[in-house]
Amino acid sequence: MIIDAHHHLWRPERGYTWLDEPELTVIRRPFTPQDLTAELSATGVDGTVLVEGGRCHPDEAAEFLGYAADTAPILGVVAWLDVAAGDVAETIAGYRRLRGGELLVGLRSQVQGETDPDYLDRPEVRRGLAEIAAAGLVFDLVIRADQLPAATRAAQALPELRFVLDHLGKPRIDEGAAGLRRWRTPLTDLAAHPNVTAKLSGLVTEAAPHWSPDDLRPFVEEAVKQFGADRLMFGSDWPVCLLRSDYPGVRRALEAALPTLTDRQRNEIFAGTAIRTYDLSVPSIRPAGAPG
Repeated sequence: MIIDAHHHLWRPERGYTWLDEPELTVIRRPFTPQDLTAELSATGVDGTVLVEGGRCHPDEAAEFLGYAADTAPILGVVAWLDVAAGDVAETIAGYRRLRGGELLVGLRSQVQGETDPDYLDRPEVRRGLAEIAAAGLVFDLVIRADQLPAATRAAQALPELRFVLDHLGKPRIDEGAAGLRRWRTPLTDLAAHPNVTAKLSGLVTEAAPHWSPDDLRPFVEEAVKQFGADRLMFGSDWPVCLLRSDYPGVRRALEAALPTLTDRQRNEIFAGTAIRTYDLSVPSIRPAGAPG
């Protein structure tokens, strides 16, 4: 069994303005549940977690939860939420009332877009995080490497909240040893907190254009060393990954970059960790494209 813990869907005309950047032409087109199920069938992936795509509007949550209700392989949704707003609990309650609301497994804010590296220290943000914890949901951390120390402080302050570090905190893989050196210590500090899990996702787009699995390997090996297989999960970051690789290529690259693993460890990274972390209902898995 393989679970992809991180992918997106979007229709650019619905408010995904970040796709207007010239270098993003390749992915400036609709990506639908039908496109997803075709990729899953071709790649041998059984289930997925659909993650908010930078639209930063609550209407996206309604759309994505509906997709999940209708698309058997989508086992859960990480929806957008303004964690600093004063109505976090009310927003969560509203999402859960939506069609497919039972498939809400986590929430995410675009923290990487905040210029303040200490954004997660703000009192209003900590209040929002506490309300997410009270709702029993996961908070996905989409952050830059310089925001890792603030994430560590948040994880320490809120041990009851399950954090998931997306894309390993976006290390500068394109800078090689220098990027690894700057990232290693703050990642180690964050990984010391047992309420934090991380995704081996989004790495190919942090590498140089002519990358190879060898470029990813030091970062992947460090993540395995610090988190262990039972706190790591595979994520494709499709369709963003298309800027560097197709869907099957991302899976092959991770396989090549991982150190030698036992069967149990591999199963954790490619399925078990995601199932536990997001409390996914695996018995609902049916072949990609089957009716939801």
